[in-house]
Amino acid sequence: MQYLSTRGDVRGALGFGEALRRGLAPDGGLYVPASWPVLHPQDFGDELSLPAVAARLIAPFAAGDAVLAPALGGIVRDAFDFPAPVVPIGGDPDHAVLELFHGPTAAFKDFGARFLAACFQRLRQPSDLPVNILVATSGDTGGAVAAAFHRRPGMQVTVLFPKGLVSPLQQQQLTCWGDNVRSLAVRGTFDDCQALVKQAFVDPGMQARFQLSSANSINLGRLLPQAVYFAASSLAAWRRTGRPLSFIVPSGNLGHAVACCWTRTVGLPVGQVILAHNANRTVPDYLDSGEWRPRPSVATLASAMDVGNPSNMERLRALYPDVGAMRGALSACSVDDATIAARIRADFERYGQVWCPHTAIAAEAWARLPDEARGGGPWCIVATAHPAKFAEIVEPLVGRKVEVPPSLRALYERPSSFAEIDPDLAALRAALAG
Repeated sequence: MQYLSTRGDVRGALGFGEALRRGLAPDGGLYVPASWPVLHPQDFGDELSLPAVAARLIAPFAAGDAVLAPALGGIVRDAFDFPAPVVPIGGDPDHAVLELFHGPTAAFKDFGARFLAACFQRLRQPSDLPVNILVATSGDTGGAVAAAFHRRPGMQVTVLFPKGLVSPLQQQQLTCWGDNVRSLAVRGTFDDCQALVKQAFVDPGMQARFQLSSANSINLGRLLPQAVYFAASSLAAWRRTGRPLSFIVPSGNLGHAVACCWTRTVGLPVGQVILAHNANRTVPDYLDSGEWRPRPSVATLASAMDVGNPSNMERLRALYPDVGAMRGALSACSVDDATIAARIRADFERYGQVWCPHTAIAAEAWARLPDEARGGGPWCIVATAHPAKFAEIVEPLVGRKVEVPPSLRALYERPSSFAEIDPDLAALRAALAG
């Protein structure tokens, strides 16, 4: 399997491991498969555990890679060692939630981060210079990447997060690591953090000096493992009902959306895809108007999705080259803060479910569906983070304490340390050199 830049990099295609190592293409584009494998539900046999599905799903994408292809079994066992259960809501198996918060940092990004760390560990030779993983985060990504790479030999991690624009508990899990993890609070927005990472990757001097790579969803190695639980849950629903499973995906930088769409592209039984956004309406407005107008992000209760210029729109547009094709493949909606709060309260009262603000946006999108759409097949909303990570928002709405998972409790007890920088490349360069 070969990978090309979304911007048509003329310097040729790369294999799987090299695309992961580089993260971002030299022309600033994102790596996508040069061709798509074709898979069928029967290809997966009777075993639908996450490691088994991952090994079968990712194998054609890693084909031909001398290091990662033969190691794939061990990689997926390392990465997928916690569950992603599909839980009926209100006892209805056709109205369910895919819980992706059972990993070490209680967010869906644990899956991709652990897979990427396992790959990087195998790609690195003892004589290689240390790799510096740059990651911009609006909340959960940085914590998941830090946890996955913490104390791995030959790996340095630099986490950039927007100062004052993540929840207090999220900031703690971004800044509590030390050792080979450096945390930088950027005086700006997530979009500023993301822009710094992209600028660093296309700066020849920085790339050579610091051996940069990425663990954001711009990295191919983050997206493919996220497709695994979409594949596993859709296959289970197909076997139960004989119908595709439709998903409502909380969306910010669109990596999760791309992973879901790629799952359907290779032939697995994914039905409708709805992208559920907060007040950052760039994607819903594009689908409405046909004009792509990125803009500065605005702060919301669902802070991990506060993205005004999502990087992975490049991958979506590579998959669906015009707005008409994209409208035929997916839809999108926007939910404001007042409605997020109302949905958290309402679904706790009706179902006893406690949502994080991001999951509440998906739950609101489901509630807006007409009856005929709900009855057209099984639906699954995607729960991206544990509500305990947003206790200061959730607890007043549901009127009770939210139990903190043991893995998170351990992180909250660690000391925190970070530096502040301005949102410019010189400041980042100085921080990396310090």
